[in-house]
Amino acid sequence: MNPFKIIGWAGIAIAVLGAFVEVPYAGAILVVLGLVAGVSVAAEDHVRVLVTALVLGSLSGVLGNIPGVGMYLAAIASAVGTFAAGAALTIISRNVWERFKP
Repeated sequence: MNPFKIIGWAGIAIAVLGAFVEVPYAGAILVVLGLVAGVSVAAEDHVRVLVTALVLGSLSGVLGNIPGVGMYLAAIASAVGTFAAGAALTIISRNVWERFKP
């Protein structure tokens, strides 16, 4: 299995687990995993990752309106958005570097 796929699965596992139990430094772990996972994102998927990070980060709270399971779904979506934001930061950094490298 591809190591970047393992990193992605680990990020999803932490996001889901963090919705139900307290995971120390979950946000920091998700960002670091996302930063590493962003290296493997193909150029044709850059926009998809950037939009995913923005949408999950800003709209995940809407899921909290679902009775019973909403708060868990909102927590999972927010955590996955944090993971995607880390990947988006890597993509943006790589794009800036490619544009302005010496």
